[in-house]
Amino acid sequence: MPIYVYWGEDDFAMGRAIALLRDRVVDPTWESFNYSSFSPELADVVIQGLNSAMTPPFGAGGRLVWLVDTTICQHCSPENLAELQRTLPVIPPETTLLLTSRQKPDERLKSSQLFKKFAQFQEFALISPWKTEQLEQSVREAAAAVKVNLASGCVALLALAVGNDTRQLYNELEKLKLYAAGTNKPLDEKAINQLVRFNTQNSLQLAVAIRTGDTAKALTLVADLLGACEPGLRIVATLIGQFRSWLWIKLMIDSGEKDPKAIAQAAEVSNYKRIYFLQQEVRSLSVQQLTSVLPLLLELEVSLKQGQPEMSTLQIKVMELCQICRTS
Repeated sequence: MPIYVYWGEDDFAMGRAIALLRDRVVDPTWESFNYSSFSPELADVVIQGLNSAMTPPFGAGGRLVWLVDTTICQHCSPENLAELQRTLPVIPPETTLLLTSRQKPDERLKSSQLFKKFAQFQEFALISPWKTEQLEQSVREAAAAVKVNLASGCVALLALAVGNDTRQLYNELEKLKLYAAGTNKPLDEKAINQLVRFNTQNSLQLAVAIRTGDTAKALTLVADLLGACEPGLRIVATLIGQFRSWLWIKLMIDSGEKDPKAIAQAAEVSNYKRIYFLQQEVRSLSVQQLTSVLPLLLELEVSLKQGQPEMSTLQIKVMELCQICRTS
């Protein structure tokens, strides 16, 4: 009676996990009988899914029942709750029930509390672009899964290139795997630079250009990023994360804090050894300048979410941001 609840915004990583679960549970020969997915648009989708889960599998292998993008852990009717209470404890051991959602389960709901008793929860969250150690660990895990041998230094370089875009990470690793076919030598940084598209690196370079008030370079980087099909919201997420870290570090410095570990904890920088370099980066900026940047970035994020044209919206805001950060 395995029951899984997958949630989070990393659709690609979640999709890989779902595919692995299906391959593990369902015999390919009997897939048309033993694999069922239920769209949230269906009427009485929860009841239908639970009824399917109660049906023993046909032939070899087990049965997988998937409730796609379900909201049962965000709001649950009394009828659905009653059906959950009746069904979850008696689902056949050969059946695997999977629920997926982009939203975090509401732990206050009785349905979520019920699933906690019977289900395994797994989060698929996008790693914040500024959490370099977590991004590098993600690269190591993906490289091991794809069976790509990376030389020392390539992990950090690849993490810088793709950021938290899991789909691009696996696509780049598959490309590198084909490039390295027939050789056991680890891939070096030269191969990474030649083959991998460096979107996140350019987003971080954009943050630096804004911080130094270099409007011409910043506008060029905006055009390059959008020309490489980098989503505007992802660019803004990187900028927000970077300027948020710079603001926290500047606040801690101005308050008289000298302990790098304390500053790293406040700024959510995983490696406290980076604090020295980050301190140098914000030396020319004031707290007032940094606090003026974040509201503009949030305005930019809202504008893009409302469907404003990416190129012109980014260009206008980037020029405003550079003007704020430009030192006299």
